[in-house]
Amino acid sequence: MRRPAVLALSLALIPGSLAVASPARAHAPDPADRAGFWSVMTPAAKLAARTDRRPVAGGLYDAVAGQTFISWGGVHEDNYVQAYDHRTGTWSAPVRVGDGADDSHNYPTMVQAPDGHLLVFHNLHNTQLFVARSPYPHSIDGTWTEQAVTAGDGATYPMPFVADDGTVFVFIRETARDLDRVSPVDLRPMKYVRSTDSGVTWSNTSQLTGDRYAIAPTGRPDNMNEIYIGQLRHEPARSGVPERVLIVYTLAGGGAEGHLHDRYHKNIYYTYFTPADLHFHAADGRDLGTRIDDAEQEAYLKVADTPFLAAPFQRSPDYISLVGEVLPGLPFVVWMQFDPTGVLHDNLAVATPGGWRTSEVGTGERVRDMEPLGLLGWRVYATAEPPPGQDPSGIRTFLTLPGLFWVAGPVIPTAGPVQRVEVIGDHRDPARILATGASSARDVGTADGDVYVAGLTWG
Repeated sequence: MRRPAVLALSLALIPGSLAVASPARAHAPDPADRAGFWSVMTPAAKLAARTDRRPVAGGLYDAVAGQTFISWGGVHEDNYVQAYDHRTGTWSAPVRVGDGADDSHNYPTMVQAPDGHLLVFHNLHNTQLFVARSPYPHSIDGTWTEQAVTAGDGATYPMPFVADDGTVFVFIRETARDLDRVSPVDLRPMKYVRSTDSGVTWSNTSQLTGDRYAIAPTGRPDNMNEIYIGQLRHEPARSGVPERVLIVYTLAGGGAEGHLHDRYHKNIYYTYFTPADLHFHAADGRDLGTRIDDAEQEAYLKVADTPFLAAPFQRSPDYISLVGEVLPGLPFVVWMQFDPTGVLHDNLAVATPGGWRTSEVGTGERVRDMEPLGLLGWRVYATAEPPPGQDPSGIRTFLTLPGLFWVAGPVIPTAGPVQRVEVIGDHRDPARILATGASSARDVGTADGDVYVAGLTWG
């Protein structure tokens, strides 16, 4: 089938778009591929634990140090960091920076504060947020210090970012019942903590705005009062569009069965947050103030209305969903959901003046993260769920100009199956993505997955 001219032009402008892959090794460069070929490093073999980390803040590149820093969970879900020196092409040994208490929710997420120190966040599930701070700026060396962020009580799923002015935010979900002992078990709204002094002191949503929560559907008749943010993405101010943080999320709760934690999932929602005034907005720019309630999310933020499904496919849409922009101010989202027969479908929706335009782009792939490439294009990273007997290893890539096309790209080979993929912040090849190998253990204190870092190389 002949491709439209826009497809051919867009592919030509997306780096690495025409590469071919071998499932057995990093693919050799194709003559048509002027961008390079994929190489895979294994900085930590058989040390990674199962993780529930969303594709947010897994690693970053520090131009001052000339190093890439990554974070991952190991034995007992303890938190580790490593450094890759781009000058020598070598990895440091893992450095332990925090306890995990055998809970896969306690994954590390990492940002760099304005003073150059690395901050790694984790939490004891539903109880307390912690931040570990590197002793020296632009380095993981030495003994890290750790403090409890008291403003982050009841925290799960820490999602940090650094605003344009250097303010550090961490979005967290609160399990209200663990604090007040009376709230329904499926009341789990979002709030955030903020630091203006590189992570030394913190304030929370209530202290900053007077609202206890930031995203808080409550009292829904279907009991879907839990928020699962699939991804947040910080977009700096540019092209006349103010700084904003793009957020995609789904709901969870007990449904018609009553108050039950994470029994069902439903719907996809999009909002963006402006750090300058702490306001949330709809895709069309409508200002929703400092707190989103259920009526507002249903009226202005809904991307897709998904059906309730019976077990075992009732947690659909999936926990992970992705968010980005085709152009500044023109958002799109990607998510996974099951049909009643258990087939996994990948969907993409683009915001238009007439509402969200949705299309199915694939089946059988679990989207993990994505990055902007070339002229309006994006590369999506995914893992496959093949039929029994087929090799699930490798990272699938797809190239998309949202709303126009979605085509398969190279398969990045890995020694074993991959559970999570995160694009490294401000990445520098050959350290472009961080991938956590699937561990056979589940919250039992052991770890045997690989930690992979992949990127493009030339020559």
